[in-house]
Amino acid sequence: MYLSSPDMCVIFFACRAGCPSPIFGKDDKNMNTRITELFGIKYPILQSGMQWLATPELAAAVSKAGGLGIISATIFMVDSDPAATKASLVAGLAKCRELADGHPFGLNISMLPHADYDNNTELFFRTAYEEHVPVIETSGNNPQAYYELLRGWEKEDGRDNEHDKIKLIHKCPSVRHALSAQKAGADAVTIVGFECAGHPGLGDVSTMALIPVAKEKLSIPVVAGGGICNRNTFVSAMALGADGVIMGTRFVATEECGIHPNWKQLIIDSTENDTAVLQYKVRNANRVWYGHQDKKNPENSRFSKTAAWVKKTEAAWDLDAPHDKPLIAVLMAGDPNDEEVRGISGKNQRVCYKNGNINGCLFPMGLCVGQIHDIKTVQEVFDEVCGGAESVLEKLRGEFAY
Repeated sequence: MYLSSPDMCVIFFACRAGCPSPIFGKDDKNMNTRITELFGIKYPILQSGMQWLATPELAAAVSKAGGLGIISATIFMVDSDPAATKASLVAGLAKCRELADGHPFGLNISMLPHADYDNNTELFFRTAYEEHVPVIETSGNNPQAYYELLRGWEKEDGRDNEHDKIKLIHKCPSVRHALSAQKAGADAVTIVGFECAGHPGLGDVSTMALIPVAKEKLSIPVVAGGGICNRNTFVSAMALGADGVIMGTRFVATEECGIHPNWKQLIIDSTENDTAVLQYKVRNANRVWYGHQDKKNPENSRFSKTAAWVKKTEAAWDLDAPHDKPLIAVLMAGDPNDEEVRGISGKNQRVCYKNGNINGCLFPMGLCVGQIHDIKTVQEVFDEVCGGAESVLEKLRGEFAY
């Protein structure tokens, strides 16, 4: 039997021998991986820093449940007003710290260009440093320049030690980018496969294919993302060799997530066939809810008007032909013939998340959606995933015994 990683080998032979799982601590209530040790958390589960949704309330709930909750810095951006942006972020960090009740949390800083806002990347790093944020998650571009800035600030005031320094984790869609992040100074990396909601990169490589290769080539801890939402997928990711997992879509379908109930119900009503990856032609691949067609009962067909318009517009766009404006500008502006389809603007998405208009924007949705059937509390998600992991391994022990 071919085993894809050393960690898979450990779990497999532990199952055969009837020994306790190596991911559980001595009291069977804590898990012990390089990620739990790095971040000082009970379970190796991170909550994705989802734009507009990764709030202090959601992050604090995840951290209190034993994982690492992550706030999205983009939530706090104020148009052309760095001082107001910083004040808003400081207040958000204070709120999360209070709600998390002493548990560690992180701040996601996306370094992708924000068409709707100014570039606040350095401001976000400086504020995180001044406010002693335990963990920074970066994404979007090579973080080396900002890592060097942060480490320089820490060195100046004596915080450049393992106890005081901010832990850095970079999210990326490929092993190549993960190696660059390791070279840049990341303490860990998150690698998301083709199954993930949002931006899986342009390589179309699955989580199952990425994680074993990442474990072979990287020396720092690896967090797996894409397709993970329950006890079975969690154990599968750990068996591939991951040191932890990150979940997004599952945490959107929780009571603590502040999105409108229409979107949560959409997750429950959707299947693994209802997503699509769009925006390839603007080199920003994005897995979103697309919808489905019911050929037997056409009245039951349901599509995202915005996703359908983006797909149609991209398909018709000739990249080699002259145009009055670039494709990204067209997609940002929306359909001139349908006022409900207001394009891929982040500001518009924020409005739709609040008012529940499921046709008005793109909605990132992972392939794991077919396995999500209810709205849980964050604590219930952890109880199911972590509390059920041992039962999955026990089942494997029985199946592998001979």
